[in-house]
Amino acid sequence: MPPLPPELTLRTADRIYDVPTTTFYRIARLRQEVFVVEQDCVYLDLDGRDLEPGSKQLWAETTEGEVAATVRILDEHAQEAGLMSIGRVVTAPAWRGRGIAAALLRAAIEACAGRAILIHAQSHLAEWYGGFGFVQCGDEFLEDGIPHLPMRIG
Repeated sequence: MPPLPPELTLRTADRIYDVPTTTFYRIARLRQEVFVVEQDCVYLDLDGRDLEPGSKQLWAETTEGEVAATVRILDEHAQEAGLMSIGRVVTAPAWRGRGIAAALLRAAIEACAGRAILIHAQSHLAEWYGGFGFVQCGDEFLEDGIPHLPMRIG
């Protein structure tokens, strides 16, 4: 799978406090634009989990600071020892089809350092996530009106 396009840079932050305020605004706006508006799901994206210890943000940005794509990693130790989750995988419409989400997902998997990873994949993307080693680990369910599958590595 190709790396990020040359006009984008991968950024990471191990704590929300390490993300510049303007950048987090752009990340949150992108998540709202796609998950709430484009996918027509009324839900509270800013769920407090970005503030948790162990939460990591990864994003691809232009030199002007435009956020092209982002993912969030969470520590799910309360659910299972050593478990991580990856979510809020989103690419801005203008940047889709260039392998950016794939590059960020690979970086997120690497950031989990070999630990088990859980995702709630939109069902129509199960094959795409399968290409990264995720396998279905439960029954399909509705989340905000969209069919999802629990999938995991490890």
